[in-house]
Parts: sequence; structure tokens; C-alpha cells
Amino acid sequence: MFDPGILFSSVLNGLTTGAVYALIALGLTLIYGVLHIINFAHGASLMLALYAVYLLKERLGIDPYLALPLVVPGMFVLGYALQRVIINRASHGKDENILLVTLGISIVLENAALLLFKSDTRTIETAYTLTTVAIGPAMIALPKLVAFAGALVVSAILLWIVGKTDLGRAIRAVAKEKHGAKLMGIDVDHVYAMSFGIGLACLGAAACFLLPAYYVNPQVGSGFVLVAFTVVVLGGMGSFGGALIGGLLVGVVESLGGLYLGESLGQIGIFVIFIGVLLFRPQGLFGAKV
Repeated sequence: MFDPGILFSSVLNGLTTGAVYALIALGLTLIYGVLHIINFAHGASLMLALYAVYLLKERLGIDPYLALPLVVPGMFVLGYALQRVIINRASHGKDENILLVTLGISIVLENAALLLFKSDTRTIETAYTLTTVAIGPAMIALPKLVAFAGALVVSAILLWIVGKTDLGRAIRAVAKEKHGAKLMGIDVDHVYAMSFGIGLACLGAAACFLLPAYYVNPQVGSGFVLVAFTVVVLGGMGSFGGALIGGLLVGVVESLGGLYLGESLGQIGIFVIFIGVLLFRPQGLFGAKV
């Protein structure tokens, strides 16, 4: 058995990581909820956002947190343009085509990153990278605490947009019945593009919160998106509250798994849960029964 202080520290670390997982998964959930497809370019888009934060720091000296007003709108514009100009036109309205198009975009982005940055792993240094904060018996890295708080704030803003704004009502209408929404005068293609843009904007925020304590390379997105997909399935496909709670839960399970099984086997618990959910509750913890 481990000391209670060590367990407490592990749970806190899991919660801080899980909040970022939740933010990444919320973008994936939004895109799935509206377009009803899994965005295979989600991981590559996160990688692109991480490189943007890295370059802003290395070339212009802009702190990752101060880069939020640049990276988040930039990723939104990229997502909107990708959906409106490439995905919408290339898919011809067929869901299976959208899957192939997003897979193609992922391959292009990852290989472009390999061409430009090679396969090197890159990190940044800030004045607070190694700073720790005492919370009870635990010492938590300051960037992780900022990431936890920031991810929760961005998640709350996203939930407010979807639940309380005219855009959110349009998004919910299109997600429920796109043909009916179109008859009511809603521009479905615009809502699709806005949803894709907001999904990628979440990745921009996640990248700003991640990089002070993480690294970037051309393959970094695949690991995050695999965990994010697990979070989406765990919480319930299309459930925003489920994605948020599922992200926190997965972060804690990963942290405790690393504590008991070792760092290299820390994610085993995540995929055990993933398989269990698929077997016994395929609609997820907060999804509607099908």
C-alpha cells in the first residue's frame, strides 16, 4: 500500500491531466454531435496547435498562456476553413467520405510536420516550468494547476455557448435533425463549419495549457486523441457533461495506474474501462440508451 499523501498527489495529478483530456474530448464530442462522424484529423490538429505555441514562444518570445488570444482564434479559422472549403466540398454530403477526408488531412498534416520539423521532440522553457505549489501533502507543478483551471474555464464557456446562445440552439437543432433545421432557415453548412471551428479552437486552448509542461513532435497528437476518443465513449457519444466527467475520471485512472503498475503501463486501466464500457454500457455513462 502507498502512503495516503502519495495517493492524494497521484489523484490531483490525474485530475489536472484529466481536465486537459476533457477539453480535447469536448472538441471531438462537438464535432461528432453535429456532423455525426469521428474527426480523424483531431490529433493532427492538436499537434499543429502545439507547434504554433512552440513557434510563438521560440521565435517571438510569446508566453504560451499569452498566446491564447492568437492560437485559439487561429485554430477556429483553420477549422472553419477546413470544413467549409475542403471537407464539405470533398465529402459530397456522405459521412463515409468525411471520414476519409479527415483521415487524409491528418496524414498531410503529420507528414508536413515531419518535413518541416523532422521527428525531433521539442520543449520550451519558461520561468514557471519547474515551479511547484503545495496542496496539502502534495506538491503539484504550477503549469498543471493552470492547465486544470484553464481547461475547466474553457469547458464552461463551451457549455455556455452550446446551451445558452443562438449559435448553440442552432447547433443543437442541426445535431438533432438537420433537414428540419434547414426548413426553419438555419444555414446548416455554416453550423457545420462553426462546430468544426469551435472543436479546433478547443485544441488551440489545450495546446497553450499543455506545452509549458509537455513536449511536441509530429506524432504527439495520436496519443491524446486515442485517450480523447476513450473519454468520448466513456461519457457518451455527443454528451458534453459526459466528456467533462469522463476526462477527469480517465486522468485519475491513468495516474493511479502509473502509480501501481509503472509509468509505461499507466494507460492499461483506461483501455480496460474502454472495453468494459463497450461491452456493458455501449451508450456510455451519460449517453441515451439506443
